[in-house]
Amino acid sequence: MRTKSEIKLLVLDIDGTIAGQSNTISKAVKQAIAAVQAQGIPVAIATGRMYRSALRFHQEIGSTLPLVAYQGAWIQDPATQKIHRHLVVPREIAHCLLDYLEQPQWRSLLSIHFYIDDQLYVRELTRQTQMYAERTSTEPIPVGDLRQLLTHQPTKVLALGDDTVLIEQLLVDLRSQYPPNQLYLTKSVATFLEAANALVNKGSAVRYLAEDLLGLSRTNVMAIGDNFNDLEMLEYAGFSIAMADAPAAVKAVAQWVAPTVEADGVAIAIEKFLLSSP
Repeated sequence: MRTKSEIKLLVLDIDGTIAGQSNTISKAVKQAIAAVQAQGIPVAIATGRMYRSALRFHQEIGSTLPLVAYQGAWIQDPATQKIHRHLVVPREIAHCLLDYLEQPQWRSLLSIHFYIDDQLYVRELTRQTQMYAERTSTEPIPVGDLRQLLTHQPTKVLALGDDTVLIEQLLVDLRSQYPPNQLYLTKSVATFLEAANALVNKGSAVRYLAEDLLGLSRTNVMAIGDNFNDLEMLEYAGFSIAMADAPAAVKAVAQWVAPTVEADGVAIAIEKFLLSSP
């Protein structure tokens, strides 16, 4: 377990970690983050959200580091607008994913999202998409046939569905078709199946922030997350914390389990490991 003096970077997920049902950061969590920053420890956001959707959280905590969005496929510094990384799903794979996910038996059960140049494109405005858009403060652009967009390569492909068993089935099936060196596949919540470039995951993104930008090692990183898309980040960090309602496999890789987001678990973790006296 890392000692307080070793931690030089704190990385936080958004949904289920610093933002719960209210889609906002609580006062207690904001105060804890500010106290960490006052000690000279920078705090970064690493999320599966779009850059434009995550930006308000980055600004609200006063982060001075690049923002890690799309599971790490897009890393941009809001202060300078510099894009440090942008990795896309190859056009051929995106086309095959669309063919697979739009099979007739699933067409009414799934909403397919294509993210291109930080814009959200959809076939149609479904109930699932409208709920997603409301939470993420984005404007989906309905285009009918998503294939017409494949002159571009998407940053991410997302399939949303209410049937969690189906989402898991699709994840398992796609992983059998696409090994990790071809496509990164994960779930950010039980109803979100996400696909990105094979080089993408939050672990590699946090490694970039820590080692390439800040000259730190993994032992200097503390990371907090709550779902499968946080696994690689939690495995990379020298000290990793999972939220109490994280899946068992996620909690298994963490060194400590924090209370839920609704119980200000991040604030409690920060106080315990970064702010309290030895």
